[in-house]
Amino acid sequence: MRRDGILSGPLDIDGPRRKPPTNPTVEGRPGLAVQHRSTGVEGTILRFEHGGVAVRDRYSKARRLLRLDPGGFVVDGIRVTLVPPKASPAGATRPARTASGSTAVAGRTARVARASRILVEGIHDAELVEKVWGDDLRVEGVVVERLDGMDHLADVLRELQPGPGRRLGVLLDHLVDGSKESRVAAAVAHPHVLVRGTPFVDVWQAVRPRAAGVAVWPDVPKGQPWKEGVIAALDLRMAPGEFWRTLLGRVRSFADLDPALVGAVEQLIDFVTAASEDA
Repeated sequence: MRRDGILSGPLDIDGPRRKPPTNPTVEGRPGLAVQHRSTGVEGTILRFEHGGVAVRDRYSKARRLLRLDPGGFVVDGIRVTLVPPKASPAGATRPARTASGSTAVAGRTARVARASRILVEGIHDAELVEKVWGDDLRVEGVVVERLDGMDHLADVLRELQPGPGRRLGVLLDHLVDGSKESRVAAAVAHPHVLVRGTPFVDVWQAVRPRAAGVAVWPDVPKGQPWKEGVIAALDLRMAPGEFWRTLLGRVRSFADLDPALVGAVEQLIDFVTAASEDA
């Protein structure tokens, strides 16, 4: 009987082990062309963020956040492991970061404003978005406009006339089942309008309590103005505008914000900057 299979002879359990396949490591610098093996996405690197790498899809022009698996990318036809660029040598200037976690682009002027834009409910929402994402929005040419109350949304949509090349992203507070905001959002059925929001009654709540110097945001009884209720519960002697300026001044980056707001704004930026797909 022939015994020439892989188990035909004695096993040497102390013999040399077969080494797992290794892939070269490549620093993922902005602009590098890559292909993501598991999804097939091809494009150029924008930046590393949120534990992955953001890539501009070469076909859809959308920004895609991809996982950093070992051997997960192809560069110049070679399977590689993608890693963030190494830190600059001692004494060299390190790449600056925007408040949103993006790599700051030195010397780049603001892009001419797109027809697409992002709409927010009020001045505090606009100031918070500007504080964290302002640099990114100027590079992308995205304007943030105030609705001064979501009740004006339908009128603003009629005025701006969303369509191909003119996408509108809408950021709402208190976007939960059964709320007035959820009913307004449900009434917006337009392929060039995306509504996203947070579960918070007010954008103040989207700032992590630690940034405000408190353990948790206080509960405000239903029917009481939320901002005034928070200030009273915290036993502060200041007007809402004064407290907001203090709170906004303590926000340094996206890390000071609740992930619900960060995710909503990032989705809206992706949506409106992909407007070239419609044109």
